[in-house]
Amino acid sequence: MIVLAFALSAVLIAITSLHVYWGIGGIWPGTDAASCARTVVGAKGVQEMPTPFACFAVAACLVLVTLWPLALMGIFATPFPQGGLAGAAVLIAMVFIGRGLVAFTPWWRRLTPEQPFARLDRLYYSPLCLLIGAGFAILGVSQFPA
Repeated sequence: MIVLAFALSAVLIAITSLHVYWGIGGIWPGTDAASCARTVVGAKGVQEMPTPFACFAVAACLVLVTLWPLALMGIFATPFPQGGLAGAAVLIAMVFIGRGLVAFTPWWRRLTPEQPFARLDRLYYSPLCLLIGAGFAILGVSQFPA
């Protein structure tokens, strides 16, 4: 389980870093703000990246989620009881699994039709969310106190 916790945290710190990068004006994987927005946001008609505040807010949430598997395994100190950490991990799993599943609905396709986001979402972003969600579910269920 410790390997899973570190793997989840590593993936999530990379995603967090991307959101910080975008918050300070980064445009990768695009060539300008509009192409980056079409690649990573995908909303209908999007031409610019979200505000720095929005990027940093997502990064802040992701930092907490990044630390969760480590706290659950006792690697990162926390005042929360094990049962609470495990229950929250299951809730985090549900958020990621929900995000992963919604990408395959007609509603989400209408909301985020821009290319290349729509293609990348089905091939990479959503499956990654499903894997992250599965990892949190496994950790959360396995760490419930007996």
